[in-house]
Amino acid sequence: MENLNSQKRRVFLQKIMQGVGYSAFGIIAWSSYLSQSQAKSMFLRPPGALSEKKFVSTCIRSGMCVQACPYDALKLSTISDNISIGTPYFTPREEACHLCPDIPCATACPTQALDLASFIVDGKSSINNSRMGLATVNTKTCLAFLGLQCTMCIRACPLADTAIILHSERNPRTDMHAFLKPVVVPDYCTGCGMCERACPTKVASIRVLPLSISSGDIGEHYIVGWRDEDESRLDDVSTDVTLDRTKRNEKSALDNVNDTDGILKGLYDE
Repeated sequence: MENLNSQKRRVFLQKIMQGVGYSAFGIIAWSSYLSQSQAKSMFLRPPGALSEKKFVSTCIRSGMCVQACPYDALKLSTISDNISIGTPYFTPREEACHLCPDIPCATACPTQALDLASFIVDGKSSINNSRMGLATVNTKTCLAFLGLQCTMCIRACPLADTAIILHSERNPRTDMHAFLKPVVVPDYCTGCGMCERACPTKVASIRVLPLSISSGDIGEHYIVGWRDEDESRLDDVSTDVTLDRTKRNEKSALDNVNDTDGILKGLYDE
């Protein structure tokens, strides 16, 4: 009888340990998924979308924007997509945004996660003011950069000769023909993806990247003097550039660079 009870206790403890193990595995797997789903994704949001963090918290996953899209370009993300589940996105290579003048997707949004106010510039609302991403050209595989005649991207662009322009350049290989290289103008590119969809190479040589990846940031420590908004940042900046005396600034910059012995001895490590 005692042996039977002892065996039951062992089985009971084994099941408890198995349960704890399964729970720990589940927590690790879920944490990994959350980290992955919050990572920067290559998917593009619909026109008018707020910044990614605000968009995810504002969108209620109603799917109304997806239903309103007349071209079926928008999809709702699933657990296999590396973005927040149930939120809308589109993949230009499959179906680009057609820049509908009446912006049905944003109009249908019940929470302003797709902000209609973002389309207004100088008092006028236009879908051309949307900024879903920025097209970038792979100059290594672009047919035009290789010297072959291809203008598919600019012909597909809704803002041809504005968002994409052709740059003429002499072809030194033949000395007879010219390169007609597509150049994207960031100030006007809407990120619709029509160029990417039209690109004839096996893997699109022009791709639209989310602004969080493509737009970049030069940092607050650089001042572009000819921009009014940058110039105004200097108004409250102190002009006192007095430095504390250190071994590094006791000498001129040239002397410091030439002081090999001092550098090797670590005299300037501070």
